[in-house]
Order: sequence, then C-alpha cells, then structure tokens
Amino acid sequence: MGDPERGSGRNIYLCHPLQYQYLSLIDLPPLPPHSCVMKSRDGRGTIQRPLVAVVDDDESVRESLPDLLGELGFNARVFASAEEFLVSDSLGQTKCLVLDIAMPGMTGFDLQQELRVRGQNIPIIFITAQKDDTVRTRALKRGAVGFLLKPFSDTALLRALNTALGLGKVTAAVL
Repeated sequence: MGDPERGSGRNIYLCHPLQYQYLSLIDLPPLPPHSCVMKSRDGRGTIQRPLVAVVDDDESVRESLPDLLGELGFNARVFASAEEFLVSDSLGQTKCLVLDIAMPGMTGFDLQQELRVRGQNIPIIFITAQKDDTVRTRALKRGAVGFLLKPFSDTALLRALNTALGLGKVTAAVL
C-alpha cells in the first residue's frame, strides 16, 4: 500500500456527499449515502461501507439497529456486552460505536475508558433510556460525539453518525 503523504496514486477513496459526481467518472451504480468508492489503478471499484458497532444489552436494539444502519449506508455489527466487543475482531475496524450506557458488567462509560486506555480513539454515540441531564452532561464531557434518548428517530441517529464520522464533507485520499 502506498504512502498517503507521498501520494503514490495506487488507490483513490472518494466518499459522500459528492460521490455521485465521482461515480459517473468510474461507472459504478449509486451508493448508499455513506459508502465510499475505492478505485484502483486497474479501474475496478469496490464499495467500502464504514463499520458501526452497536453495543447494547437490549436484544430489541441489537435486532433493529443493524437493519436501519444498513439502510443508511453503513455496515453494522452488534454486541450484547462491552466485554464481547473488546474481544471481537471488529474493534480495530470500527469507525463509530453506538453504545448503551447502562449495561450489566462493564457499563458504556467503563468501555469508553477502556478504549481510551488501549489507545482506541473510536467516536462514541451514547444511547440510553435514562432521561437524566446529568448523565447526558457526563457523557458529552467525557468526549461522546452524540447522545440519544431511546427511542430515537432515524434522522437523529443519522445526524449523530454524520457528526461522529465527519461525513458532512468529502474526503478524498490518495494511497
């Protein structure tokens, strides 16, 4: 793989929101809003969808969020506990973490701290059913990029994901 600082030109990543302009240049079908296109020198493009990990002990959340995230253009993996996420092979691939605060065992705040200790700087969107302003304030002060009260709308989740992933602008990197 090439050095991004030296611009070897091996691969070009083109991401939302101007992807449709680029897609016409590389002849690929339209993508979901948050997909990226990787075009290699041989002209083949592959779709790269950011991985969003969902960690929540609530089974209904783990069953419903992957479908919604898929419709929004993301890959999703779900975990029933913080401990399960930490030992998964998804840890290094996760671009954003949708994380419940109150879980048995390791809480969302505990996982956030453990990720910091491990040097994993994954943007976190906390989700909770607790309607407590002190919890919200604590989450945001500790570095969360989003805080959503359950139940939340798909629009609220998408807005938080856009913030977490910096998808309000096009990113193009030559590698």
